[in-house]
Amino acid sequence: MERIVAVVLGGGRGTRLYPLTRDRSKPAVPVGGKYRLIDIPLSNCINVGIRHILVLTQFNSESLNRHVARTYRFDRFTQGFVSILAAQQTPEHSDWFQGTADAVRKSLRFINGLHPDLVLVLSGDQLYRMDFNAFAEYHCKRKADVTIATKPVSQSEATGLGIMKVGDGGVITRFREKPTPAELEGMESRQKGIPADKPYLGSMGIYMFTPSVLNEVLEKEPHVVDFGKEIIPNAIDSYRVASYLFHGYWSDIGTIGNFFKANLDMAGPEPEFDMYRSFSPLYTNARALPGARVNDCRLNHTIICDASDVEGSQFEKCIIGLRGRVRSGTVMENCVYMGSDYWEGHYLDPRNINPGMLPLGVGRNCVIKNAIIDKNARIGNGCRLENAAGVREYVSDLYCIRDGIIVIPKDTVLEDGFVI
Repeated sequence: MERIVAVVLGGGRGTRLYPLTRDRSKPAVPVGGKYRLIDIPLSNCINVGIRHILVLTQFNSESLNRHVARTYRFDRFTQGFVSILAAQQTPEHSDWFQGTADAVRKSLRFINGLHPDLVLVLSGDQLYRMDFNAFAEYHCKRKADVTIATKPVSQSEATGLGIMKVGDGGVITRFREKPTPAELEGMESRQKGIPADKPYLGSMGIYMFTPSVLNEVLEKEPHVVDFGKEIIPNAIDSYRVASYLFHGYWSDIGTIGNFFKANLDMAGPEPEFDMYRSFSPLYTNARALPGARVNDCRLNHTIICDASDVEGSQFEKCIIGLRGRVRSGTVMENCVYMGSDYWEGHYLDPRNINPGMLPLGVGRNCVIKNAIIDKNARIGNGCRLENAAGVREYVSDLYCIRDGIIVIPKDTVLEDGFVI
């Protein structure tokens, strides 16, 4: 088997996920109640035996660095590692990472020092399962210099992605970044396995490089900073760039709307990203927490995670995260509640020194619909968070509305009777 070094890009600002990225980087955003987005690519690597993994971080990276350090520890017999490469100033590079390609360029000496047969470049903020060994085998069989994972998409989906046109032997011949409908003309790929209603191949932002080619494309254009917009389009004319067709579930968690939909889908009866039937584990921080405590509740299409405590409430299509607390009389519909980092009374709880503060969690007799509630929120009794006016976008210190979805930022306090 080829020895693969995986490079996970974890340093973006994630502005379209604000306010979830106000206090953390995008890969550190909680997902599925108990995981973080970074757990997805790292689990995909570990499940296929890739044990040399570098995570490149920069913006708001403290919680991401801490999570990776606590979670991904291999024993001394594996010789494997998940190592953080934080942006740093060096004699060669005096500025910070300027983009995805620039981050990898400034990390080349660490990558090359591992003497890889192949380099796998991954995003830290996508939801999918993929066999990277099959990806590597395809790359070698096609004798490619670069291979890009692509997914068939419809015309409406294509305008938000980088679109590849594929010719004979799976070789990419043309590329358009987020094309307009007019620019899509002639970009259809008519290969076996591409459905007629999804004739365009969208880039998934997952790349396999032959190491010498990775060095060449990054060093010959030192001013180029982005893979998707610059490195890949430029490489098509000079190198053998292949398309690896992927038919499984894949979601780019780039916006609040996508994040919300992907989370709630996990709680549905037949989720596309199924954590209950496919034995391909997702790894995360192993916490010593008790099971959820549920008293006198009505639940439907709902996930309730460890150490949650809910009573006398109704939940319809919800995710209740770790240590989530919901009190009697409350109704929650279409909600992603991320829970808390600590229990009430824990030494981290600011209520210990401010007894007048509301308790952690959601109070009594609240109505909350179509909302994301970040960690450590304190929502008083009788609050109604419904966005009854149908506002699409709004930003304030206490809450935001993004894509029509209410988002309560981390550590927010909403007093009794608060209405949105």
